[in-house]
Amino acid sequence: MSPIFRRTEKKKPADRTVTLIGKPGCHLCDDAQLVIEKVCAEVGAAWEKKDITQDEELHRAYWEQIPVVLVDGEQHTFWRVDEERLRRELAG
Repeated sequence: MSPIFRRTEKKKPADRTVTLIGKPGCHLCDDAQLVIEKVCAEVGAAWEKKDITQDEELHRAYWEQIPVVLVDGEQHTFWRVDEERLRRELAG
């Protein structure tokens, strides 16, 4: 019996959400935010910022990796954000 392959519907960039998890005073977080703002503005995706110092669950999960970037709730990258890689991810 062959496995069943399902095609997942490709999301449009406007239907995607990028989440930046960081903390105040983090220069890598500031750098990541600049890239995220630029790419999201270009492709039309939404983005949000979460402060790891205000959320114990995020703190436990990501403290050693900040900044962390999620795309639609799934971890995309951490520490440094590659502009082209994020653009490709959002384009699907």
